[in-house]
Amino acid sequence: MSAAIEIFEKNESGVRSYCRKFPKEFTHARNAILTDTDGNEYIDFFAGAGAINYGHNNPYIKGAIVDYLSEDHIIHALDMYTEAKEHFLSTLSDMILKPRGLEYKVMCCGSTGTNAVEAAIKLARKVKGRTNVFAFTGAFHGMTLGSLAMTGDRFSRNGGGVPLGNVTFVPYYDYFDEPQTSLDYLEKILSDDHSGIDKPAAIITETVQAEGGINVAPTEWLQRLRSICTANDILLIVDDIQVGVGRTGSFFSFERAGIVPDMVVLSKSISGFGLPMSILIMKAEYDCFSPAEHNGTFRGNQLAFVGSRAGMEYYIENNLDGVVHGKSDIIKKFLESEILPIDSRLMVRGIGMIWGIDFSRIDPSMALRASHACFDRGLVIELAGREDCVLKILPPLTIEEEKLMEGLSVIKTVVCELLNEK
Repeated sequence: MSAAIEIFEKNESGVRSYCRKFPKEFTHARNAILTDTDGNEYIDFFAGAGAINYGHNNPYIKGAIVDYLSEDHIIHALDMYTEAKEHFLSTLSDMILKPRGLEYKVMCCGSTGTNAVEAAIKLARKVKGRTNVFAFTGAFHGMTLGSLAMTGDRFSRNGGGVPLGNVTFVPYYDYFDEPQTSLDYLEKILSDDHSGIDKPAAIITETVQAEGGINVAPTEWLQRLRSICTANDILLIVDDIQVGVGRTGSFFSFERAGIVPDMVVLSKSISGFGLPMSILIMKAEYDCFSPAEHNGTFRGNQLAFVGSRAGMEYYIENNLDGVVHGKSDIIKKFLESEILPIDSRLMVRGIGMIWGIDFSRIDPSMALRASHACFDRGLVIELAGREDCVLKILPPLTIEEEKLMEGLSVIKTVVCELLNEK
């Protein structure tokens, strides 16, 4: 163990996790390459858990932030009016929302995604005057208590230390053999006056469950879910924290289904540069918080406003929708032609630039061994799903095709070696 790592072991809390999987001290990063203190380079298939869609130190976004810092512009301003926030709001409206026919108000929340989720649920309960919320099996929405109550995995929920209530879990599309069966069940409990389940203020969903195992909801399922919410006077909230900002091939992940959620929560890559930022966007009729009824000291991260504006400009000017679709085809073709033939029990699934290799039919623990072996070969890659059985492919959208193929080739080598050991 290096002297630097010993410092972390001695002084930092045991709650740390990613550093245990990737036990190197990193110093530099550029696009999809991380560099450690010894000068070793690693291809990044993790992208800050989806916070680095535009790549590490994207020159265009970094330039905007450096220019802002070079003068005495305001850095901390709570929710006061600032030029940086003005430019962020106008760019979001003009470049992203209006072209998609979306008329949303924007609420700047705290610094992480769970802050926006908490705001959305609190607001939904106020709007509808109901306490219950429906969430889906396999969901992950955050680690604060309200978000945790809507998160499915037992390990995370046990960390709450208190009962997590006012949430009813319903089956996600993949819970049964036929996707629509889950919505048949949902409609049944809503219409049955003896179901014993309180009508919810909102239903919150991820259109792609990232932490849940790269579960991509069918467009027809999402469309019917939207219809059910409308018919039953229930708000539909889409959690786009990890799979928004271009990850699925459109700026918002729900665009492929042609639906309009009542509320959307965004964080991670919305800041453009990996800076702390989260927002809740909502239909104007639901903007009913009184001044300061929901607040937070860091709901006005000025550098994140600057980075977000530059990121949206970069997104449009570089046609990232098209870029993602092209690289998605590369990943899909590789997984189907190079990974699936290795063993018929392997499964792959994904959309855009979020894909997973599922080892559950072989040995769920193999995914962790694969992640470690990939790291030993210079690839940073994480896990997802039940029992962490899915190897999760999540590179920056801007990764060079050469590096993308290099990383995929590492995965193939590792999977072949692991299965030959069996």
